[in-house]
This record gives sequence, structure tokens and C-alpha cells, in this order.
Amino acid sequence: MKKRVMLIGAFDTKGPDYAFMREQIAARGCDLLMVNTGVLGSTDLFPVNIEAAQVARAGGADLEQLRANGDRGEAMKAMTAGAAAIAAQLFAQLGFDGILGMGGTGGSCVVTAAMRALPLGLPKVCISTAASGDTSPYVGLRDVVMIPAIVDVAGVNRISRFVYTQAAGAVCGMVDAEVTGAGEDRPVIAASMFGNTTTCVEACESALAAKGHEVLIFHATGTGGRTLEALVAEGLVDAVLDITTTEWADTVCGGIFDAGQDRLSAPGRRGIPHLIAPGCVDMANFGGIDTVPTHYREAGRKFYEWNPSVTLMRTSADENRRMGAVFAAKANAATGPVAFLFPLRGVSILDGEGQPFCDREADEAIFEAIRGGLREGITVHEVDANINDPIFSERAVEVMLDLISEAER
Repeated sequence: MKKRVMLIGAFDTKGPDYAFMREQIAARGCDLLMVNTGVLGSTDLFPVNIEAAQVARAGGADLEQLRANGDRGEAMKAMTAGAAAIAAQLFAQLGFDGILGMGGTGGSCVVTAAMRALPLGLPKVCISTAASGDTSPYVGLRDVVMIPAIVDVAGVNRISRFVYTQAAGAVCGMVDAEVTGAGEDRPVIAASMFGNTTTCVEACESALAAKGHEVLIFHATGTGGRTLEALVAEGLVDAVLDITTTEWADTVCGGIFDAGQDRLSAPGRRGIPHLIAPGCVDMANFGGIDTVPTHYREAGRKFYEWNPSVTLMRTSADENRRMGAVFAAKANAATGPVAFLFPLRGVSILDGEGQPFCDREADEAIFEAIRGGLREGITVHEVDANINDPIFSERAVEVMLDLISEAER
């Protein structure tokens, strides 16, 4: 059966570009599903399956009214919402194997909204003038491939011709690629890791893999935590080994690795086993030392330059108490098995005995806040070791497997 690729974008202003792309993809043996998001009109260069009026309706707007109002921001908002809704609807009803779109910042915003509404693993390619900058607003938590347009998406020329041709080859190659390899049916455990907990998490991964589990590791840098939560919410994860919950330190302190208020929520909502350790809660993350907020520097806080681009700030007992209250509340709301594991001799490398962030009073503040805030029935396990000591990772694996067994009963 032929593979089908959705081409989505503004056919009114980018018609020749999409006509060229359509020819390139069709020449490689794929069928096309054409979705127009252009508010000003359409094109007669090729057949269109879904016109802009339908996209606008899906975004809660009327196309003619958008044209009459002449408000570009309003139109962009409606077409962005509509593109996401239409993409999800067409995927559910018709199915397709990949999606490609292109544009400037506005066009990229619309087409990548459609891509973010589609499942992980479905090939997603966006040719964009914004691909060389901060692409996080376009990629979000999805596997969107951003290809720099080099020149503006404004016609086929000696530069855009090879960009478009290679992008067509990329998406066609992606839809034809078959994912192979063993382990697809193994239960999936998501684990959170940081440089300061790598030894622990890698030991856990090895032990759990030996027990028949596939461990997906997420770097606790804000995006990593949000991605972990998103995959759990989508039902793609069977259990969570949350060794590294440092992102909450950034939420509390205004650091750069803030994962948002929902961090630690999805496992409980899904009712899957969740083991929580206060890993690296001793540190909030900032950029270079000059990026640390002035009020922290003037307060004489303890800092550690992890590298020239990352400055760590030791969290205080008060900040840890605030985190502990949040951790307890998240666990109390869980509908599945949940437990805590405390490393009594340090929550990170830097919090080890004699290390720069060693502060047992601050550590005890989060431990006590969690203990005091938990509802009955949630177990707290304590290990008289640093989080990176073998005895801690061994205990983490034991408790994780116990929670999984509890869920299966």
C-alpha cells in the first residue's frame, strides 16, 4: 500500500513552493493529503483536500469574518487551533504516514501546531526560516524535525530547490523506514536523571533491564520533565522511577529548568506505580553566574559553577520545606501505588559528606515536610547512604518492583 503524506500550509501565498514539494513527494511514490491554512485564498496549482474555511471552523472561527476583520493575530490564532484539530481528526479518520509543512515564523507556528497534535513516531518535518533559532515554541514536546529554509519560503529558486528536494527525500525516507528491534513489548519505566544522579540512575536502569523492563531516561532540564509527564499522560509508560525531582527546585526558586506546576502529577492521574526520590533538590539551576538574580547574590547564597554556562545555587531549608509540601500533595492525589525513598547522606554528588552543598538541616527540611504531609498508606523508605551509593540504587529497584507488583495485584 502507498504511504500517504499530509502537506499543510498557506497555499494562497506559498502555492508554488507546495506545488514543487507535492511533485517531489509524489515522484517518490507517496500519496498526498493537501490541507490549506491560507486565510487569503487557495491555489489552482493542485487539488486541495481540506480548504481554509474548514480549518477556520475547526479553530472556532469563520473564514469570511477573519478576512473582513483583517486582524492577522486573530487569524493566526484561529488557524493554529484549527490546524491542530484538523490534523488530529484526519489522522483518526483517514490515517496518514507523515506530515510536512513550511513557512516563516507565522506559517511555522500553524503547521507545527498540527504536528504537535499527532502521535510520537509519526514523521513530522517543518521547513522554517526560524529553524536556526530557539525552536522550542514550534517543537514543543514532539519529535518535529526543523529544517532551515536558508532563504525565505517565497518561491522556488536555486537555494530553495535543493532544500525542498532534500526535505521531500527526508519525509519520504522517514515514512518508509521500519522500526525494528527487540523489546517493544517490555514494560516501560520512565526515569529522571541529572549529572548529579547519573551513577544511581544508570545502576537502576541496568538492574531493571535485567528484570525485563525497558527504562526510558529523561534529563531533568525542564523539557525533560515535561516530556516525561506527557508520555505518561498518553499512556506510553507503565511506571515512573522519579529519582531526580530537581526541576521543582527551579520552579520554587525561578531557575532555568522549571518543568511547570504539573511535574509529578501524571503518574498519579494515570494510576501507575510512582517511586519518588528528592534527587538534586539541593540545587536550583541558572546560566552563567551573571544570570543569577541579584537578590540571591546579595543574600550571600551558596553557588557552585558546574560549568561556564551553568551555575547551581544551594536551596535553603525553607525552599525545601515548600518543595516537600508539594511532593506530599502530588503523592496524596495519586490513584495508583506511590512511595518515597530518602537518601539520608545526600541527595546529590554535591550534597555528599564534605561536599560544597552538604547541608543536612536543609535535607531534613524536605524529608520532614513530606513525612508530615502524606496521607495514610503512603510508605516512606529511608536509606542511610548518598543517592549515588550502590545500596541506594539497589533499594530503589526493590521498591520500584514492589510497586509494580502491587499494581498488578
